[in-house]
Amino acid sequence: MEMFLKITLAVVLVMIIWRMWPAAKHWMENGPKGTGSDWTTFALIIAAVVGFVLLMVMSVRN
Repeated sequence: MEMFLKITLAVVLVMIIWRMWPAAKHWMENGPKGTGSDWTTFALIIAAVVGFVLLMVMSVRN
């Protein structure tokens, strides 16, 4: 039964990927392009999240 579930899951995942491929291709070709300020904002947000997680870890350790 376990092997049947693995095969079924693999088939379902392949079907999902096959079904989503045209939409993902369309999004990549026609989606909005990022600018330098977008990437700077993204980097600042990620740095803030990492800093907050580090702060939380340090507060729990003490």
